[in-house]
Amino acid sequence: MKNSKNILIISPFFYPEPISTGKFNTDFAVGLKDLGHNVKILCYHPLYPTWKINKTKAKINNIEIIRGGKFLWFSKKPFLRRFILELSYAFFILRKIKTSQKNIDIIIPVFPPSLAFFSIIPLLKKNIQKVGMVHDLQEFYSEEKKGLVFKVLQAIIHKTEKKCYNSCNKLIFLSNEMRNESEKIYGLKNTKLEVQYPFITIKNQFTNDLEHIFDDAKRHIVYSGALGEKQNPEGLYDFFDKATLSIDNSIFHFFSEGEEFNKLKQKNNNPKILFHNLVKKENLEELYLKSDVQIIPQKTGTSKGSLPSKLPNLLASECKVFLITDSNSELEKLFKEYSLSFVSTNWENETLIKNLKKLLNEKIDFEHQNKVARNIFTIDKMIEKILY
Repeated sequence: MKNSKNILIISPFFYPEPISTGKFNTDFAVGLKDLGHNVKILCYHPLYPTWKINKTKAKINNIEIIRGGKFLWFSKKPFLRRFILELSYAFFILRKIKTSQKNIDIIIPVFPPSLAFFSIIPLLKKNIQKVGMVHDLQEFYSEEKKGLVFKVLQAIIHKTEKKCYNSCNKLIFLSNEMRNESEKIYGLKNTKLEVQYPFITIKNQFTNDLEHIFDDAKRHIVYSGALGEKQNPEGLYDFFDKATLSIDNSIFHFFSEGEEFNKLKQKNNNPKILFHNLVKKENLEELYLKSDVQIIPQKTGTSKGSLPSKLPNLLASECKVFLITDSNSELEKLFKEYSLSFVSTNWENETLIKNLKKLLNEKIDFEHQNKVARNIFTIDKMIEKILY
């Protein structure tokens, strides 16, 4: 291909991880490859969302995958887990960057983690374009932590992310809130900041493998995907638990994996709340189609820190979407601007249940919802902003 680029992606998360950053990176890398670019990625063996290394030889045609981390162990404590990830991946990148950056035109660090890119900034060739992709603002999530240790940690995160972001020729943020917050916190130059929402990845691949889970006589309210602090898992479970008492003929589902998922599953004694592992990627459209409502929860005060990457897929499906987010957040404004249903800006259970009942009985224009998704959440615009 004329004008094809040699591109190096730096992120521990990659194929065949089924959700979150790993899924995003995979689809993004394949999109670049399909346009004729040469793509290489320095990643770990799959680890998310279980935080356990699963050794793999899985490959993608015409993408060079260089893996590490096969002997790693991750703590159940989020702070230690993040520390292990940051430090170990930084050492991995330091060992690999000299040979991996040969003939590279563009390097794309996906943040977080940040320490890996921070450690190699002085080692990168001057002619390589550095285009950062920001998925989460770690400093933002660390602000609410208390104690001296977390204050020191926040200072380290600030210094690391500031150096990383300012060293990039261009930064792509997944929301305007993230961009504006970063510009303010790190004193970034406005001219090198871009915003592009995450993109649709579903491919109209319908199956019929989940009938044993979804009883047609019931209404199914579903949370599916990564389950961590920013999704407010305890608050989400409490909402489901209370809602089972008020909404007749309903079943509530968690489709996830990992430590927070296991905690909720172990404490659950409500027969109307069911726990399932993540579905296979080929069953994703079926999951959405058989869900009466899909929940997208954001913990209070966190909307500026990230944007849910599964939102585009849900809006592109014939599925009712119930968003719980901050008042005046970007997502609330987006839903209002495009007349999408439904948004709640309050985690109070009585309010959530009232809103959920309303949505269950509301007729949704799925054609309009799909059209909005196809216009806003496109991979083509993201790739264009990376390359030009």
